[in-house]
Amino acid sequence: MSNIHPEFHRFLHRQDKENLLGQRGIVVWLCGLSGSGKSTIANAAERVLHQQGRFTTILDGDNLRTGLNSNLGFSDDDRLENIRRISEVAKVFVSQGIITFVSAITPRGELRDLARGLLGNDLFEVYVKASYEACEQRDVKGLYAKAARGEIAHFTGKDGSFEPPNNPDLVLDTEKSSIEDAAFELLEAIRGKISAHRPLV
Repeated sequence: MSNIHPEFHRFLHRQDKENLLGQRGIVVWLCGLSGSGKSTIANAAERVLHQQGRFTTILDGDNLRTGLNSNLGFSDDDRLENIRRISEVAKVFVSQGIITFVSAITPRGELRDLARGLLGNDLFEVYVKASYEACEQRDVKGLYAKAARGEIAHFTGKDGSFEPPNNPDLVLDTEKSSIEDAAFELLEAIRGKISAHRPLV
């Protein structure tokens, strides 16, 4: 017999939180190669929303691997658990009406399917598109140089494949668009999804 007895029904409803915040919660999941611009776009979009009085947060894959997911590596099983944990945290935030950005490579379809299975219609999937060569040229974190020297195992795009999403909600090609333009396009795409149940006061 299980000693776990969830009591979600006793808590304030999600709509109560959203009404208080004057917005609807959503999980904007940005996937793509390292250096494609995921975190930079999320940060730019969040700053605009913050200036508009929206309540937001960013779950960054690298940041989470220094804490919550610090015990995980990059094996297939660990990548799956990494995404499961991120999804569960995002699920908590969105249930409170928070506009939640997730920046995580999420290289395979099964990982994205896991996230969608946990988040359902709250998930807005964004493919931040940039070729391996373009990301290697940017190499903001120096990871591509390390991968070329063989210092990083299972590096996505080199040793590990990246499967582009089949049907993302939005594609942002950062080889063709600036970060500012990409962030604007993203905000336009989610505008109707975060609109408040009542006007912001």
